Amino acid sequence: MERSFTGPLQGLRVVEIGSMGPGPFCAMLLADLGADVIRIDRAHGASLPGPNTDFRLEVMNRGRRSIAVDLKNPEGREVVLNLIEKADALIEGFRPGVTERLGIGPDDCLARNPKLVYGRMTGFGQEGPLSQDVGHDINYVAQSGMLSLIGRRDQPPTPPLSLIGDFGGGGMLLALGILSALWETRASGKGQIIDAAMVDGAATLGTAFFGFSQTGHWSPERGANLVDSGAPFYDAYATSDGQYVAVGAIEPDFYADLLGVLGLDPEGLPDQYDRARWPELKEIMARSFATRTRDQWVRDAAGTNACLTPVLSVSETMTDKHSMARDSFVEINGLRQPAPAPRFSRTPAMIDGPPPVPGEHTREALTDWGVSEERINYWLSTGATVVAAADRIEAI
Repeated sequence: MERSFTGPLQGLRVVEIGSMGPGPFCAMLLADLGADVIRIDRAHGASLPGPNTDFRLEVMNRGRRSIAVDLKNPEGREVVLNLIEKADALIEGFRPGVTERLGIGPDDCLARNPKLVYGRMTGFGQEGPLSQDVGHDINYVAQSGMLSLIGRRDQPPTPPLSLIGDFGGGGMLLALGILSALWETRASGKGQIIDAAMVDGAATLGTAFFGFSQTGHWSPERGANLVDSGAPFYDAYATSDGQYVAVGAIEPDFYADLLGVLGLDPEGLPDQYDRARWPELKEIMARSFATRTRDQWVRDAAGTNACLTPVLSVSETMTDKHSMARDSFVEINGLRQPAPAPRFSRTPAMIDGPPPVPGEHTREALTDWGVSEERINYWLSTGATVVAAADRIEAI
């Protein structure tokens, strides 16, 4: 397929060793911003984690091409190393030591390309007593201390989807690390290894809360603090139609506007920051919110500084007037998905194609990266790499 890179990273070449969660998210971010990312998928038995079983529906794999490689085949190792010679960065998400055993570890790759930035994504890091332990987002967020802070009063900790470990503290932080290392390489001419651990990244996202917890401004009790559902003016409330509104009126002026929208007289209420009476104030506000529908409250708050917004469903936000005005979502192969972010004034980012089927672009991508037809045919003949069957691609 014709490549149409337009983002600020155009010209950057990245090899992604297929994995799950934060690695693909990191690769998606780089591809959205214009990098030419080749995804190395398994030649046999490739599958997807989670609810998706169809590669064409795995939107996080968008914008890059797939080569199917047998990494246990000695020639499969050579396929990867040949691409490494032409790459600026690599992304891998195996447990520590796996790529070394496959012959595509940092030493192997940097020997072929001393300027390579080698990005490693793990849960617990490349070293330490937990480095070989398996886990998922919830485990890394728990280990970081952040999960202990998330949830309502007298309730167990609430898993924050996979946002803190996999995506924010994982893939996004790895992308930042790779781009930072590439900036340094411009001056030094040398590559380096990025050790991105989700447990570290989750803690980094929580830097402010580590500070609060040591200065007497944060209670260890969940649901008792300013932004953890403890404050009555920073929470979500049920409305008469079974929907919800969110309020975040922290500043006194904004809080005054919120009370005005609710029709509550501040003279008869507890003080905004009387923490001991927050539960009482929350009950009063909950009763008020239960008297109107979600959309009625949104209309009543329009033009004020009440910091009141509807809690939109995923389907609603994709067609919301603000999202539509900003073109915040795009549709590819019938699936609506977030458009690339952030936005650039001169070099707009874009999604360069739908998620690939493993091996869909084996011959095309290798050719584009300067591999000879003779070598490609040899690798195909040895089974080191394969091309996805045409009927499989067309049927999906």
